[in-house]
Amino acid sequence: MDRLGSHADDNLRFIRATMERAGSFTAVPGWGGVVMGSTALGAAGVSVGAKTPEEWLGVWLAEACLALAIGVLATARKARRTQTELFSGPARRFLLTLTPPLGAGALLTLALERAGLFGLLPGIWLLLYGTAVVTGGAMSVRPVLVMGSLFMLLGAAALSSPASWGTAYLAAGFGGLQIAFGVVIARRYGG
Repeated sequence: MDRLGSHADDNLRFIRATMERAGSFTAVPGWGGVVMGSTALGAAGVSVGAKTPEEWLGVWLAEACLALAIGVLATARKARRTQTELFSGPARRFLLTLTPPLGAGALLTLALERAGLFGLLPGIWLLLYGTAVVTGGAMSVRPVLVMGSLFMLLGAAALSSPASWGTAYLAAGFGGLQIAFGVVIARRYGG
């Protein structure tokens, strides 16, 4: 009987590990997305009054840091509430797929700032954030994938539009899309 119990325990561990690897990451914070979108709209309003491109960039970099903090805290809170582990299985894959495009965006920001090509930043940011969300969305709920795709389209549009429209594109994406999909995710997937 001992041997049978041991075999059953091994099978259960295997099944749990397989299900964890195949699962999706559901701790994407809908209400956190709404808050992030709201702060982005505020940043858009402040950045319109910037006197220099460097000042404009400073506003948006501060917003990126604030949004990151909100996202991390909201994700951790939702993960705790839904009893989702943040550093195993789908959550780890979500983070691993999200990080490279965001890192590329940070590096491109430095390069474009040094070259004085501030007008390209909105399109690059939207495109790479969308790429990050699409790749992470493959491990998450469907609206995350759709949202990422729309960010990518918005980024492509921004790159082919006059640079003076950049802040409007950022407001539409990081503000409008983030809020709209935050509400959808919150209502359909528990906050």
